[in-house]
Amino acid sequence: MEGIIGRKNEIEILDKLSKSPKPEFVVVSGRRRVGKTYLIKKYYNNDFAFYMTGTANVSTAEQLANFRTLYNMYTEKQLDNTPKTWFEAFNALRTLLEKSKNKIKVVFLDELPWMDTPRSNFIQALEFFWNSFGSTHKGLKLITCGSAASWLLNKLINDKGGLHNRVTRRISLLPFTLKETEAFLYAKQVKLERQQILQIYSVMGGIPFYLDAIEKGMSSAQIIDMMCFDHHGLLRNEYNILYKSLFARPENYMDVVNALSTKAQGLTRDEIVALSKIANGGTLTKVLNELEVSGFIQKYHPFLNKTKNSLYRLTDPYSLFYHKFIKDSKTDGKNTWVNMLNTPVYNTWRGYAFEYVCMSHINQIKHALGISGVYSENASWRSKDKEFKAQIDLLIDRKDGIITVCEMKFSDGQFEITKDYATKLRSKLYIFKNVTKTRKTILPAMISTFGVKQNQYSLDLVQNDIKMDSLFEF
Repeated sequence: MEGIIGRKNEIEILDKLSKSPKPEFVVVSGRRRVGKTYLIKKYYNNDFAFYMTGTANVSTAEQLANFRTLYNMYTEKQLDNTPKTWFEAFNALRTLLEKSKNKIKVVFLDELPWMDTPRSNFIQALEFFWNSFGSTHKGLKLITCGSAASWLLNKLINDKGGLHNRVTRRISLLPFTLKETEAFLYAKQVKLERQQILQIYSVMGGIPFYLDAIEKGMSSAQIIDMMCFDHHGLLRNEYNILYKSLFARPENYMDVVNALSTKAQGLTRDEIVALSKIANGGTLTKVLNELEVSGFIQKYHPFLNKTKNSLYRLTDPYSLFYHKFIKDSKTDGKNTWVNMLNTPVYNTWRGYAFEYVCMSHINQIKHALGISGVYSENASWRSKDKEFKAQIDLLIDRKDGIITVCEMKFSDGQFEITKDYATKLRSKLYIFKNVTKTRKTILPAMISTFGVKQNQYSLDLVQNDIKMDSLFEF
């Protein structure tokens, strides 16, 4: 669809919605700045039976006054008075829809969580509107949207009251992939080599709003300087705003993210408890679930699925970069990042950052391995043996009797497997096979920026050589 980069699966869902005569209650979720509002408004070309967006930090009376203003834009018969309650407001909306002669009537309620002010009875009014009218009104598409993951999960998707099982479709909008990021930048006339795009992605991920602030004619290092270290840079002070916009009580979420930022390989639940000081109970479970749903962390089940030893990893590039470089930075302004290039801390970061990018493009890795059609499970593994210690961040346990062990390495040129690295890799594979007692064949796969340099060690060890370009495939 013209004007929309990527979003193929989401557009297919919206196409089905538009063709269906049935009433639909749709929840569009996704983190702040990911493009939820843009997608819906662009897809429907702003042609709504009614559209309203909630306003942050205002009273119920002010929300209802906004409702009246917007309502009067969609009808010749004006509301003379502001509705006193949301029940009155939704009743007026019902009247508006009943008079419409359109077969398909799209109602778009954006930033829904902000409308649910304390003691407003917003949810109860929405529930009554849908159950008494919307669910039987042919052609009605009620599309709701919001960034606050916890609100959407608790009030709509997992509601146990009157809206239980009322949501008919759910769209979870994720950040752009590398391919979509490349296409987005190209559409903005920002033409960079893939290694430069990879560095930008390693800092801000595939968040369209962030990417849209990039100016053409700059290197990736200059872009990062401008956005992250300039006093007025978009990402300089975004961190606190980001978490406060998503979660009602952001402190616990930020404590968990802070804990996870200290260890690139991830933490178990017990380790998170120790570092975050959050009790090991329902609150922590809720925080971890909502951070995972929002795309900030990923949970990796250990090999052989012993869930209690699952690893949680912080996978949001911006949060990682913020804790590493912005949070305690004593310098800012021009060339802050440029002057960090090729320093030890920079080189260590880009190695871990490349791993995180790979972990968010596992489907692309499977495609490059030629196993997209083979059932497989992604897992991590950490040896508990005191004598033989080893860790594998990503292994792909395949139905065809193979375990692909992924080694992810960033380098400016071809990655060279040295004698020392080859010895360590052989040791890791030996420990894994003997500790797990697996009978499956183990095949090492190297994932690197420009491929592996052929030598006696690579020829002996590497079964699959996957280059950075494969991560840009789809």
